[in-house]
Parts: sequence; structure tokens; C-alpha cells
Amino acid sequence: MKITNTLSRIKEPFFPGKKGEVTLYLCGMTVYDCCHLGHARSAIVFDVIRNYLECQGYNVRFVKNFTDVDDKIIARAHQEGCDFQEIVNRYIAAYENDMVRLGVRPPTLAPRATEHIPEIIELIQGLISKGIAYAVSGNVYFEVSRFPSYGKLSGRNLDEMIAGGGGRVEKDENKKNPLDFALWKSAKTGEPSWESPWGNGRPGWHIECSAM
Repeated sequence: MKITNTLSRIKEPFFPGKKGEVTLYLCGMTVYDCCHLGHARSAIVFDVIRNYLECQGYNVRFVKNFTDVDDKIIARAHQEGCDFQEIVNRYIAAYENDMVRLGVRPPTLAPRATEHIPEIIELIQGLISKGIAYAVSGNVYFEVSRFPSYGKLSGRNLDEMIAGGGGRVEKDENKKNPLDFALWKSAKTGEPSWESPWGNGRPGWHIECSAM
């Protein structure tokens, strides 16, 4: 079996990191609404890969997370006048029901971002200590210019990203660079938050995928 290596851009023979065992990780849904075809496609593709690997005799540990705190989740909760966890639980249940209807098996683990706040904080602290992230007014940002390999996997440089960013580049006067992104967001009134070395806040741009 060969798998395309995103970094080298070529198909390379597959060798598990540990003999007889394979670990898979899929960045799952941000649960503020029902899943769409893109979510279904990724779920089916990974389910096929998992099934094939198990058929070949591998012991597969498959993790697919839920992002359960996010701007869109909070906005939906405010719109409906309910707690953000009600939105989260509703759409996780809807997603799991959709997976049953598609014939997709549950993952080995389905962690939620809010279950791993200590690990997320620890990871952010490590990035700050390495000089790759910085704190401003209760927020913490990843400083892309301090990480030379940023963009290497996508094959794009920083200038191209800024030029093509459009609405995906979040404007924020606290940033050193428009491409810097929030790892931790300071708490606003009425938003869910957790204590951190930088004040009450919540995880930012999908940092939980790295922490978990």
C-alpha cells in the first residue's frame, strides 16, 4: 500500500509507526449546525481507510474530535437564547445519527475540545516559551513569521496567503501580522470561559486538534 505524503507530494510505501498498529486522526465537526456533504465525505473516506487497515490485520486507533466551543456555536446559542452546551449536544446527537444512517462506525475516541482545556493551555504555554506565540490583552496569537516552516505543507508562502486571504484573514489590531491567528481568546460577557495564565477565555483556532 502507498499513501501520498503531503510534504513530499509523492506516493510512498506505508509503514506503521508501531508494528501491527495504526493511529488515525480526523478533525471533526464544529457543532453549531447539522453536518453537510463535506463532513459526510470525510467520515466515509476515513471509515473506508479504517476498514481496509483492519482487514489487513492492523489494530486501528481512530480519533475524531468535536469542536464544541467556537464563535459560531456561541452565536447560535445567543440567537436561540440557550446555553452553548445545548447547541453542542443537539448537533453532536444529529451528527451521530447521520453517521448511523450512512453506515459509518463510531471512532475509537470522540473527544471534545472543552474536555482538554488543561492540555490546550499547556501547549500554548510551550509555544510562548519558544517565542512562536505572544500574549496581548488576554489573547494569545501564533506568530507565523517566527515559524519558518509555516505554509510548507500547503506549498504556499506568506505573501500568497495574505494576498489570497480575503475574508479568512481575521482583522485584529492586536496582531503583529494579519496572518497571525488566535490560540486563546479572552472572555467576552456572556461567553463560556476557562481560567488561564492570560485571564479567563477559551481556545482559539482549532488548537485542540494539536493538543488532543
